[in-house]
Amino acid sequence: EALRKFVATKGSIAVDGMSLTVAAWDSPILEVALIPYTLEHTIASDYRKGTRVNLEADLIARYLERLLAAEGAAR
Repeated sequence: EALRKFVATKGSIAVDGMSLTVAAWDSPILEVALIPYTLEHTIASDYRKGTRVNLEADLIARYLERLLAAEGAAR
């Protein structure tokens, strides 16, 4: 829930530490495309429906929010 404002199609999101591109976003459903290399070299191939993962918002989006908040506070 807390990450929704940071998610955008073609943006990035980290899933269990893997930085992935958001292929589609229809809140609350997030889709990412996993390429064969990622599946071979990460734990992503073990994911099944219902697997719990750690999500982290795009770093640039978080920095932008912080800058905008600071600008608003300065007014």
